[in-house]
Amino acid sequence: MEGCNLCQKMKNRTEEIAGKLKLQEVLEKPWTYLTVDFITKLPVVAGKNTILVVYDRLLKMTHFVATMKGTSAKELARLFRDNV
Repeated sequence: MEGCNLCQKMKNRTEEIAGKLKLQEVLEKPWTYLTVDFITKLPVVAGKNTILVVYDRLLKMTHFVATMKGTSAKELARLFRDNV
């Protein structure tokens, strides 16, 4: 250890002091707060090589929908409507 014991105890902080904690928003309705993502570069099975993943934050429920890479926005909306 370098320096005296008092200097070691009185050393300035190098990290920023944390602020106040923020409460998370309260989720009230299921299927309102969603996370959507794709899993890509999968082997082709039954003509599909991509998985659309839709996750509901309130229910902690996930839907997996098989699709093809390059799905258009119109096709994505149809997949979402029909499967979720």
